Amino acid sequence: MKKATIALLALAALVWSLSGCSSTPTAKSGDTVKVHYTGKMDNDSVFDSSQGREPLQFVIGAGQMLAGFDQGVVGMKVGEKKTIILTPEQAYGQPSDERIVRVGKGQFPPDLQLTVGMQLQGPTGFPVTVKEIGADSVTIDANHPLAGKTLTFEVELMEITPPADSSGQ
Repeated sequence: MKKATIALLALAALVWSLSGCSSTPTAKSGDTVKVHYTGKMDNDSVFDSSQGREPLQFVIGAGQMLAGFDQGVVGMKVGEKKTIILTPEQAYGQPSDERIVRVGKGQFPPDLQLTVGMQLQGPTGFPVTVKEIGADSVTIDANHPLAGKTLTFEVELMEITPPADSSGQ
């Protein structure tokens, strides 16, 4: 009788875990999560990292992160590590000639010493890069600096907080 009881308990645990009723929560849309990450380009150079800082906090599906990064965290458990690779289309898109524009020098503060390669904050808050300085105009590139790049993120999920109105299921 004891063996039958143990077998039934094992079967119940298996059915429980396969039905998604596991006691270990996984990250899902609407959850607030905290992650540590390191972002690298194809040549393994690091362009950003949370190491040495507080983990990055965001709400999955709220549009706070690149969509591919957001979706890459879905299904992760606390303590799990994962590599998320984003193509340019999943990240910042391909560079566009339409985002390279010439503006009059009068659009810049007169005391600003412009140099080629200088990064400035554009009117939308995104960085723009000075590409060329002419006598009366400045050519700026408003493409994101990571446009056209495949990005690799090493991610570790540190915390999951379900939405306040969530029943926890």
